[in-house]
Amino acid sequence: MKKAILALSCFWAAATWAQMTPVGTWHTIDDETHKPKGEVTITESNGVLTGVIGRGLQDDPKAKTICDLCKDDRKDKPIIGMEFVRGLKQEGNKNLWAGGGKILDPNNGKVYTVEMEPIEGGKKMQVRGYIGPFYRTQVWLRVQPEKP
Repeated sequence: MKKAILALSCFWAAATWAQMTPVGTWHTIDDETHKPKGEVTITESNGVLTGVIGRGLQDDPKAKTICDLCKDDRKDKPIIGMEFVRGLKQEGNKNLWAGGGKILDPNNGKVYTVEMEPIEGGKKMQVRGYIGPFYRTQVWLRVQPEKP
């Protein structure tokens, strides 16, 4: 019985820790309507996180589809499927990912230094983009897997 409880405790701790990482699928939130606007996926490879824009969640006929204002290799590329987060690394043993990572705003082509920190047990993530001492913060919502 003790072994079963210990195993269950270890499983629960691992599942909780896994939620305290940016890795996963997230809904971005519209600054004006405060409703989910888009879906992005953050993945990890060799300790470095990258993020890809998935799909839009709102019908917006005026939404940009091409990153015409980008100034790097993403210029004139489709926004859906675009890698918009690059080089994000965990800061020490904290739940903060930064490490010189960058985030692209495909609407204006600007690239910002980024920090990501899962909050509320990993259900939300604080995303902060910096240019010098100025920053903007968004809170994204984790997409929970559908239960069968």
